[in-house]
Amino acid sequence: MVRNKYFALFVLTSLACMSFHGFLMGQRISGSATLRLHDDWEERIYSISQLEIFEDTTNCLVLEDIIQPRFQQQFKIRPGSSKKNFNTDYTYWVKLSIQKFPDSQRDWYMEFYDQSIDHIEAYTPLKSGSYFLTIMGDGLPFKNRLFAHKNFHVKIDNKQEGISNYYFKVNSSQKADIRIAVRSVNRFVHYALSEYFLYGVFYGMILIISLYNLLVFLAVREMKFLYYIFYLLSVGLYATSVDGIGFQYLWPDYPTINGWVNGVFSFSIVFWAVLFTFRFLNTKRKAPIFHKLLGLSLVVKLCMFLAGILIDEHYYDLSYVDTVPFLLIFGTGIYLLAKGNKAARFFVLAYGALFLGAVIKVLVNTAWVEHSTLGYYSLHLAFLVEMVLLSFALGDRIKIMKDVRDKALKRSLEQYKVNISLKEKVNQELESKVMERTSELEKKNRILVQYNEQLIEKDREIKRINSLLDKDNWKLKSAVKDSLRARLVNTNLTFNEFKIIFPDKSACSRYIESMKWEDQFTCRQCGKHKCSDGPKIFSKRCTKCGYIESVTAGTIFHGVRFPLEKAFYIAYSSVSEGKPYTLEEIGDLLDLNKNTVWAFRKKVTDLIQKKGLIHPKWEDIILEEQLEIKN
Repeated sequence: MVRNKYFALFVLTSLACMSFHGFLMGQRISGSATLRLHDDWEERIYSISQLEIFEDTTNCLVLEDIIQPRFQQQFKIRPGSSKKNFNTDYTYWVKLSIQKFPDSQRDWYMEFYDQSIDHIEAYTPLKSGSYFLTIMGDGLPFKNRLFAHKNFHVKIDNKQEGISNYYFKVNSSQKADIRIAVRSVNRFVHYALSEYFLYGVFYGMILIISLYNLLVFLAVREMKFLYYIFYLLSVGLYATSVDGIGFQYLWPDYPTINGWVNGVFSFSIVFWAVLFTFRFLNTKRKAPIFHKLLGLSLVVKLCMFLAGILIDEHYYDLSYVDTVPFLLIFGTGIYLLAKGNKAARFFVLAYGALFLGAVIKVLVNTAWVEHSTLGYYSLHLAFLVEMVLLSFALGDRIKIMKDVRDKALKRSLEQYKVNISLKEKVNQELESKVMERTSELEKKNRILVQYNEQLIEKDREIKRINSLLDKDNWKLKSAVKDSLRARLVNTNLTFNEFKIIFPDKSACSRYIESMKWEDQFTCRQCGKHKCSDGPKIFSKRCTKCGYIESVTAGTIFHGVRFPLEKAFYIAYSSVSEGKPYTLEEIGDLLDLNKNTVWAFRKKVTDLIQKKGLIHPKWEDIILEEQLEIKN
């Protein structure tokens, strides 16, 4: 808080200095058509209503036409003239008559205040009676000026006594404030130093406040501080474009920038001001109607900005439109302040001051208000006050947030104490409950131990019964196997009876597996006996060499391309002593082609002949050949 007080004192002192400077520079105006140079005074300022002016609607006149005696009566002082009467489509000729004073100890200069005039041709009279042409304006590089100063200057030759007429040809694409000051070099130096000192204070404060808010942003990481920094920098750049400082120091060799820089920076100010308002006041949630209106005003400003770039630069001159978004910002702050939002206090004051300064500046630019130093710099003063108040607003918001945080912390501490007391109470209750439950568990544990002993006894009994069941099961399997073999030995099974024994491929494969590997597995590749299940059902993999053997390998059924259970029956019918079947009957019975039946039966017959079996049995024809181990 102490730092804020010193900072506010510094700002108020600066404002007081600027106001005092404006008081000292309150210009004395000479209303006569001819100005007599004399050391008794140091400065005279002529406004457009006090100068002899001719409006050239043809834009064709040159100096030779203007200096003719018959033309001099065309130059008239028009008291009602002002900046708002300036027509950008015409050429204006200005005549200023000066009575020289060679005994003067001072050097004298003429100065044009409006540094935004595009083109000025200054015709200075010479001793020979001719005129020396000096071309000035913001359409030329800054280095072409007589002095390194934001305004335009012409030196007055005061060595020869008499009245000399100075002529000025003025053209501008925007409304020009034709205001000429005649002052001594001492007065100019004092005025320029004072003015640039105050500019330094103004822009220095912008940089200091921007740097301060940058540090705050790096600490708290809240976007509103970053938006505020961009807003401050936009204000500073816009001010440099308005007062000519930017052209002097930032883009002195690029005069074409002067035509659109005001529009760019004014749009940047509106853009960042609206974003800052969105974030600072949280308008989307707290003031949705104003949020939409602000967004709409930003869209309108964007359209005007694009129109100025793409269509005509005159759209930049509609500066009074910029008051709409700032008026909405001001109204949003008032609305939220009326609803009890304390954070909007300094915000309302800041934009109230800015709105007032902007209105005064617009009125001065449009000549609705008489020109004055305070009015000319009203926007600078308004921006300065606004920056200070917005800094207070940000600080006030942080203070409010800190108060809310402290209150929340205090409530949290109180709640923490309550929670601690409740926790202790609950812990005591839990301890008593735990003791009760522990005693119950110990009692139940003793019961479980008794039950466990009983279960162990039952388990022993179950194991004894299981061993008996396993023995009975083994006897049953042996009886089933013997029964199966006995049934297969019966060579008079019908096709339906055979299907009951071998209903599908799995039953057939299981039977072959029992015949091949009932005793043990022997690898056909390496002769080893250890194996594991292969990738397919009923296949084996040698654990030594990795050879995979299918269940039908080495049997008469290897390579059969029709269902295995049908091949089983064809083989069985070949050794059956029952009624012989013809090829057509077996084919119809098994739904196979006669040639297929013949080919497989022939394979069985060849095997019987190869083995020399006179009365072959079913089991004799299953294995096709003896195992031969490959090397």
